[in-house]
Amino acid sequence: MWTAAEETVTSSFASFIHGVQPEHLSEVVRHRSKRMILDSIGVGLVGSTTRVFNIALRYCQLYASNAVSSVYGRKGLKLSPTLAAFTNGIATHSMDFDDTWHPATHPSGAVLPALLAASQMLPPSSKPNGLDFLLAFNVGIEVQGRLMRFSTEAHNIPNRFHPPSVVGTMGSAAATAKLLSLNVTQCAHALAIAASLAGAPMANAATQAKPLHIGNATRLGLEAALLAARGMEASPLILDDIPGCSGFSAFYGDYRPKPLPLPASSHKFLLEKQDVAFKRFPAHLGMHWIVDAAASVRNLLINYSGSFSPSLIRAILLRIPVSKYINRPFPESEHQARHSFQFNACTALLDGEVYLNSFTDGCIHRQELMELLAKVLVEHPEDNIANFDKMYGEVALVLENGDVLTGRCDTFYGHWRKPLSRESLLKKFQSNASHVLPEDKVNSIITTVENLENLSDSSQLASSL
Repeated sequence: MWTAAEETVTSSFASFIHGVQPEHLSEVVRHRSKRMILDSIGVGLVGSTTRVFNIALRYCQLYASNAVSSVYGRKGLKLSPTLAAFTNGIATHSMDFDDTWHPATHPSGAVLPALLAASQMLPPSSKPNGLDFLLAFNVGIEVQGRLMRFSTEAHNIPNRFHPPSVVGTMGSAAATAKLLSLNVTQCAHALAIAASLAGAPMANAATQAKPLHIGNATRLGLEAALLAARGMEASPLILDDIPGCSGFSAFYGDYRPKPLPLPASSHKFLLEKQDVAFKRFPAHLGMHWIVDAAASVRNLLINYSGSFSPSLIRAILLRIPVSKYINRPFPESEHQARHSFQFNACTALLDGEVYLNSFTDGCIHRQELMELLAKVLVEHPEDNIANFDKMYGEVALVLENGDVLTGRCDTFYGHWRKPLSRESLLKKFQSNASHVLPEDKVNSIITTVENLENLSDSSQLASSL
């Protein structure tokens, strides 16, 4: 056990992971985290229909030893725990449909696949129950949130490292360490090992490689915990800011860590203070502001002229934050389209909304969309900050007669300030999961997740997928 005199930032995190108990989870945290688990499973299931998932799955099937863990959307198929986590993590982020937190990251996809795989790996005599599983999930989310709050840079839309590849790997290691009941020293080593496995560049955003960031985060965090459980050691100061010898601080230019207090009766998880955003359609979170603004101005044009007619539009002005990787005038692939303000705004103008099939080749390259994209101009107002808690989206249509119509969105439906209702979240899950599962299985998963605390064997959740 660490003594007070020896306490460091790293040891405080290890003590928290080891010491936190189910009674520290408030009703709000339990409710929100179960919504996250359900949504993450749903986007993973629909993600199992994508090309990038199938590429990863074929690769993982080359290694079939210790095949005990289930794969999203592939009944009866099992892989080793780490490769199952990897493929399921890729599925979760394959469409950019997974949840987003603030500071910016995708928290659930980096944690949940590791826990699902680990729960099936453990022998029958030591299977964690549903409450153990829910606690471990929240430990993984909490560690991500705490680490991001050590940097002001982390609060904004990233431009160097993709956040889940950094904090997600740490969250996966923490969550798995908790599920495996590692001791304090092992928890510290798991975090330090994970830091050596973390990080992926933003240049791979809008490519097939981006889903690998989530797949690797959840897989490598699991591997870090398994290595620590078997005696591997690493730096005991990995989370501390040591001048001249960077640990986790290497990922941020303004890293200012603080010890994480041991859980007490008054402890509040960050998830209680800061909810997550759930996406209504599969694209980068920033797209949701511009789509709602475009849908709004589309309605104005219909009211103005009696119908939506692209021929009435001389120019389309987008007022958006500065963020290079989501400013893509003419996207050529589905992954680029999911990261294009221009594409999503023009799709919403044409169709009134953005859908799952909006990112097919036929929709991306249709002539009427190309004609609208050619009319787009971009402005970056100084007050529109690249931050998911502060940004807005604005779409102005300059008409051929000189009139200007403007739509604006400050908070889209699904954002943490305007959360999805239970009905909307279930509708999204049912729509996603039904791509690969029959209705009775879909409804069974909903019941299992909503009553997760009462599950005697948490591996039953993974087995149902």
